[in-house]
Amino acid sequence: MSKPTTQNSWNALAIELEPNAQEAVEYALMEAGALGTESRDPQDGVMTVIGYFDVVPDREIVRSELLDAIRIYNLPSSSVRDMTIDQVANRDWLEEWKRNWQPVHVGRFIIAPPWSEISPTPDKVVIRIEPGMAFGTGTHETTRLCLAALEKYSVGNSFLDVGTGTGILAIAAARLGTVSRIEACDTDEDAIVIAAENAAANGVAEKINFRVGSVDESSASADFVCANLTADVILPMLGTLVGLTCGKLVLSGILETQLQSVLDQLRNLGVSEVEVEQDGEWVACIV
Repeated sequence: MSKPTTQNSWNALAIELEPNAQEAVEYALMEAGALGTESRDPQDGVMTVIGYFDVVPDREIVRSELLDAIRIYNLPSSSVRDMTIDQVANRDWLEEWKRNWQPVHVGRFIIAPPWSEISPTPDKVVIRIEPGMAFGTGTHETTRLCLAALEKYSVGNSFLDVGTGTGILAIAAARLGTVSRIEACDTDEDAIVIAAENAAANGVAEKINFRVGSVDESSASADFVCANLTADVILPMLGTLVGLTCGKLVLSGILETQLQSVLDQLRNLGVSEVEVEQDGEWVACIV
């Protein structure tokens, strides 16, 4: 269940789908403007994902986001079935959602919501993130893979977070206390606002330079570069990312079925030694 807000009633858009398309549909609904999602257990091989909107959603926008998500996840169009919209009365979604939310542990990092009662210890780094979308809150495999890489390798003196989202990776780098320069960018202006708020809530706002945009050949290089994006976004900019990296480059947001295309392009760029880590159907390439 993704983050809801409180109001008197909701426009509930219910989508029937095959279970393997759950993550793609949840992602598409959030991209289409849903304020929260709820997934119901499969029955006879078909499950339902409901997106809650404060206004009646535009079906064409939802369909467009679904098509994009299906393409990103390499799924057949038949994996998504019927779509219906109903208005439902409000119940206390927020409190129910909070009760179900569990902190995420990745090595010494603990990603927890603001209300979770967790005290930091010398061997643990607690990062407070107001949960919303699964991407960037620590719950998604792609984010966990990046955090694990931060845990495993020396970050160095500079860190670049391309596609920062909630800012979690930049915040994690700042909380390590060993990085002197941290840059984080995202093409979504709203994401940068949220990331900066999250950094402030974790007491590291002054350590991170957040900006709207992406990177190119004129961008400053870094000892450790993280690109937690999607394969179709990573591939066109792969040469730039490799060129900006002075130490380690982590490419995440890649499905197992997309791995070979990334490896092939890295090889074309002269990169032959690549470590591949996997979490579920997602992989990260560490160069």
